[in-house]
Amino acid sequence: MTKVSIEDFRAECLKFLQANAQPLDQSDLGAWGRGSDVVGLYEELDDAEELEKVRKAKEWRARRFQANLGWITGPIELGGQGLGSAFEGEYNRLEAQFDVPDQGCFGVGLGMVAPTILAHGTDEARAQYLPGLYRSDLIGCQLFSEPGSGSDIASVSTRAVKQGDNWVITGQKVWTSGAHYSDIGEALCRTNSAVPKHKGLTAFIVDMRAPGVEVRRLRQMTGGSSFNEVFLDEVVVPDQNRLGEIDGGWEVALTTLMNERASIGGTRTQGGLTAARRRLIELLQHTGQASDPVLRQELMKLYTGFTLSRWTSQRAMERLKAGQLPGPELSISKMALAQNLTRTSEFVGRVLGPALCGDTGAWGTFTWSKFVCGTPGVRIAGGTDEVLRNIVAERVLGLPKDAPTN
Repeated sequence: MTKVSIEDFRAECLKFLQANAQPLDQSDLGAWGRGSDVVGLYEELDDAEELEKVRKAKEWRARRFQANLGWITGPIELGGQGLGSAFEGEYNRLEAQFDVPDQGCFGVGLGMVAPTILAHGTDEARAQYLPGLYRSDLIGCQLFSEPGSGSDIASVSTRAVKQGDNWVITGQKVWTSGAHYSDIGEALCRTNSAVPKHKGLTAFIVDMRAPGVEVRRLRQMTGGSSFNEVFLDEVVVPDQNRLGEIDGGWEVALTTLMNERASIGGTRTQGGLTAARRRLIELLQHTGQASDPVLRQELMKLYTGFTLSRWTSQRAMERLKAGQLPGPELSISKMALAQNLTRTSEFVGRVLGPALCGDTGAWGTFTWSKFVCGTPGVRIAGGTDEVLRNIVAERVLGLPKDAPTN
């Protein structure tokens, strides 16, 4: 295989981007009073708007794939370029300079599900699903959480029963992001109740359009409905869609969860908050509180917290790029992100006061209410704060488990 230099690759990317997209106009980025003042963590779109956004995202992703830029690090035999993560990072850096459709609908499928299929899927499953995911023919979601298990993923009760060459799955999942427009889902199921809970799980790829799959939207307190509950009523799944060994689903789940924490707490998420953090400075200025020493001190603490979190995420990403096993940084970054967002919400509340709760029509004020209402969700998604603290305490620091109470 001919070795590709980063310089030649950069030129190839720029040629594609310049031919298919317009450079991003950043002159008004973050300018107070100009453009949209939305800073919410979750988009609040109606069904028609969301479907149109997904359509545009799929169209762009397909165009990238056709130009051999859809799966830069992927195996060549599956439609990838077989290049290192540095090349993917270079493309992402360049694409960020152009006005292209938002790719958020692929976050779970490409950030969590696809790497798990690549690591644990059968040859048939890899060939069937991975090119489609990266070409945008398919969108994936994650079917882990359940109403009765909370963040204790190992206690899932959705059952999968072997019947010949198929499995029959019955149960309920909840808080499934993007399930209403997804084509496949990665489901964690109970396949053995006679062993400790971590040892009786198996993971599967489920067709979200199959008979027996029902998706119901969940309304959030922000007003949106990007999460769903999913009912699985005797859904038939072929054995070739099994991920990993029978009763070996916990290892598969850990692969997905590590990628999930990298996605939530990683540099991409942190980078997406840059405009919101910059607006905090302008918020102080335009409310006449820029000289308040207490608020200035709190703002500096926020800046420091986000900066340290970003550095920790970068360290974790470098470990993964070097082929090393993920360390504690991903769990720490996810906890830090939740803590930083909570402190941001508290800061905004002190600065705006009643203007946070009542819409006065002033630009850049009441819009923060959706940010504040969305923040608690980050403390739950990808593992609650409490679960992650236990992981770091017990598995990283080696501290003893809580003493049993009488």
